[in-house]
Amino acid sequence: MKLFGFWRSMATFRVRIAMNIKNVRPDEEVSIDLMKGAQFAASYKAVNPQMVLPALADGDGPVLFQSVAILEYLEEKYPNPPILPKDLRGRARVRGLAQIIASDAHPLYVPRVRNYLAKELKLDEAGVNKWCHHWQAAALQAVETHLTGDKETGRFCHGDSPTMADICLVSHVVASRLFKLDLTPFPAAVRIVDECLKIDAFARAHPLKQPDAPKEITH
Repeated sequence: MKLFGFWRSMATFRVRIAMNIKNVRPDEEVSIDLMKGAQFAASYKAVNPQMVLPALADGDGPVLFQSVAILEYLEEKYPNPPILPKDLRGRARVRGLAQIIASDAHPLYVPRVRNYLAKELKLDEAGVNKWCHHWQAAALQAVETHLTGDKETGRFCHGDSPTMADICLVSHVVASRLFKLDLTPFPAAVRIVDECLKIDAFARAHPLKQPDAPKEITH
């Protein structure tokens, strides 16, 4: 098993968390430096034609791509401990919370979007950060409303065991902290994320703990 990722890739962060929860270790990790444009190299394009992270090679089959699809793959291949509830509606709720982050918010502030805003639309750093903050906060507000308004919320997003929803929420809040978003309006989300980060599987996957992470962080 080979994982293609990058320390700052929040999507890769999700996959690392799931692997840690399921006690699965890739045989090899390949760092694809998003900040230097390594994802556009022909060698990586051959791995993932979309030229985004992560990608997972597992055996002789096609390379897997898109973090949520990889999470589902890991859940099916390594069902214990689970990251989806057993009941049908619970699984739908968890997937919905995860998709608020992974589908609606995260794609709007990844490096290729920020670079387009800066280089093509000529936004300065403040303008780019304002864009990122807007979409990060919009997602958190939606998640916060679900968390505070649904009796299914427990110690974690859904009940008292971490699920795919928590994996995605942790990646989003960590990214929001890197972008210095004010998280005061989202106490339920912050509480759950801080609870998750007490767990080794989450803490060990943190971007700043990866071997390719720099000593000093810049956007």
